[in-house]
Amino acid sequence: MAFTLWTLFEATLLCLNAICVLNEERFLAKVGWASWQNVQGFGEPPTPKSQILNLIRSIRTVMRVPLIFFNILTLVMKLIFG
Repeated sequence: MAFTLWTLFEATLLCLNAICVLNEERFLAKVGWASWQNVQGFGEPPTPKSQILNLIRSIRTVMRVPLIFFNILTLVMKLIFG
């Protein structure tokens, strides 16, 4: 199996889907990564943990609608080309 631009697109799509599926109450809170567990004061530098949580929240917010389109596109391409 060759490494192509399409396989890179599929891998990125799977990773974004995995991030968007994470449930904050069920999974992230058990690991200690819930948003209410990460309270910082004003002027404190952000920790790597808070930056990752902000990235997860941002991906969920920004990529919700485009992911629907990209998933449909991927399904149609897989149905057509196998």
